Amino acid sequence: MSGILQGLIASIGSALPPSQIEYLIVAGGGAGGGSGGDSGGGGGAGGLKTATGYSVSVGSPITVTIGGGGAGASTGAGGSGSSSVFGAVSTTGGGGGGGSPGAVTPATGGSGGGGGSQANRAGASGTSGEGNAGGSGLDQSPAWGAGGGGGKGGVGANGNSSFGGSGGAPFSSSISGASVSYAGGGGGGANASVSSGGSGSGSGGNGGNGATAPQNGVANTGGGGGGMGVNSSKNAGPGPSGNGGSGIVIIRYPDTFAAAISTTGSPTYTVTGGYRIYRWTGSGSITF
Repeated sequence: MSGILQGLIASIGSALPPSQIEYLIVAGGGAGGGSGGDSGGGGGAGGLKTATGYSVSVGSPITVTIGGGGAGASTGAGGSGSSSVFGAVSTTGGGGGGGSPGAVTPATGGSGGGGGSQANRAGASGTSGEGNAGGSGLDQSPAWGAGGGGGKGGVGANGNSSFGGSGGAPFSSSISGASVSYAGGGGGGANASVSSGGSGSGSGGNGGNGATAPQNGVANTGGGGGGMGVNSSKNAGPGPSGNGGSGIVIIRYPDTFAAAISTTGSPTYTVTGGYRIYRWTGSGSITF
């Protein structure tokens, strides 16, 4: 085959739009639980889905929705995250962590929120295929360790007599061209006099205690927020609880196919490693 013909075939092939793409969709993470006398549970990570072979049609816009993270709370349960969507595929926002007063239960979600430290409060369940359950809290003096929020890679740890539970493991993906941790659970709160708040896992925020404030989940990763802690008199520590991290949508396909005709929502566009990559942190659309 002549070089001219090979060049012509390559030129024609590169002008064609893709028929299938690969995606990563992460919902907003849940916030940690607040403290009204007991430690707050860690927020559950936003639900995560990833797959290859998603079919796209020429000239048909595909809607992209980015879920927000749940809002932190000074008392009661943390807010749950909201869904992220790409076309026909949606994910479930992370569940807020349990709080107090009143033994407020954690919320179910993509990953479930961790239970607060009220009478061994159970963690909430996650959504099959998107995440895992949160850990349970422990009402045992003097630690009052709350459960960690669930993550895509594992369940949240239970609180114990020494520490708040760690958040569930995140999910690592290189779809963006670099390895990034997504959808890690937030750490549970604890009592400052004898223990520390649970560690957030990957993109999740650390839990607080009577002396340190909880951390937010990492933006655009769907991480859960950290739960609030208490001091030795069961007075609330610094707060409010950590906010959940916002979600993200990333798609890619081989760079032998043409770039999209149009996009909205200002996605970041890169060509690297043999792929065209689009990364949304705000809602929008894409048309091939």
